[in-house]
Amino acid sequence: MIDPVMFTIRLFGYEYPVYWYGLIVMTGVLVGSTIVERSLKRHGEDGEKFWDALIWVVLFGIIGARLWYVVNATLGGNRIYIENPAELINLRQGGLHIFGGFLFGSIVLLWFLRKHNLDSWLYLDMAGPGLLIGQAIGRLGNFINQELYGPPTALPWGIPIALNERLPQFRSLPETTRFHPTFAYEALWNLAAAGLLLWLSRRYGNRLKPGTLFAGWLILAGIGRTWIELFRPDQPKIPELGISYSAAFASLMAVAGAIVLMIRYKGFNFAFAETWEEEYRITPPAAPAVPVVPQPVVEEPVVEIPEKKPAARKTKTAAAKKTKARTPTRKSKKTDTE
Repeated sequence: MIDPVMFTIRLFGYEYPVYWYGLIVMTGVLVGSTIVERSLKRHGEDGEKFWDALIWVVLFGIIGARLWYVVNATLGGNRIYIENPAELINLRQGGLHIFGGFLFGSIVLLWFLRKHNLDSWLYLDMAGPGLLIGQAIGRLGNFINQELYGPPTALPWGIPIALNERLPQFRSLPETTRFHPTFAYEALWNLAAAGLLLWLSRRYGNRLKPGTLFAGWLILAGIGRTWIELFRPDQPKIPELGISYSAAFASLMAVAGAIVLMIRYKGFNFAFAETWEEEYRITPPAAPAVPVVPQPVVEEPVVEIPEKKPAARKTKTAAAKKTKARTPTRKSKKTDTE
């Protein structure tokens, strides 16, 4: 089997183990998120806004996944988190439940979309296939941790489980006993469901009403998890029903998806659904900023105007004076009126 610890960092006398589980889960998050971003871009939406939302979704999704795991284990009779609350933050060897991640992550995503006036149906529809593929990748971590396996089996694809990792009811079985890899069953189901949703999105495109792919995700993920839970002996069960809490929640997911699908295609009519949009509301791209190009300063040539010299005053010469003196004064003819 593979050691769950990938390597250990030793610093200042302390040891910090790095687990395969964490690396695999984050790889699933990145791969699934990339698929969601590309789907948004294919519909004309700005994918960068999704990455902004993802920071909050992942943060609160991890918190929700941990809280769900703790509550689920406590309902099953595990009192470690009540007797030692410090174990709440001990995430070694896993300890996350995907349903809590779905619930808290969806709430934060819807809050972000509403705050930034983005189309909720578009993001929910595009998120379905990415969630399924990311979850399928994350299931590899369960194999390394030797967890989420099923009952003993003689099938050729059964997997060995170390004695110290077995449930109490299986520790007396021979060491060669193999078990159902229920985590692998769920991974294969999720990949098939994601492929179906992606095919529907590409094949029918804009003919699908907003919310159709999201409803399909609820139905397929719910049915698959309900079926897988029937093989899971490690999950605490509801005494009155004889099924696990996870199976009950997964069944509700499938029912909710069927109701959304029926509302979308007028099988049911509800007043609150009358305002549901019939087409995606794509955020118009922001107008590109026009760069301000500084215009060169053109200096006008300086034209030097020559200074105008004052005209020289003409002086009367002596000859001119003499001529004027010699010229007799013409007398006007007088009319005799007396």
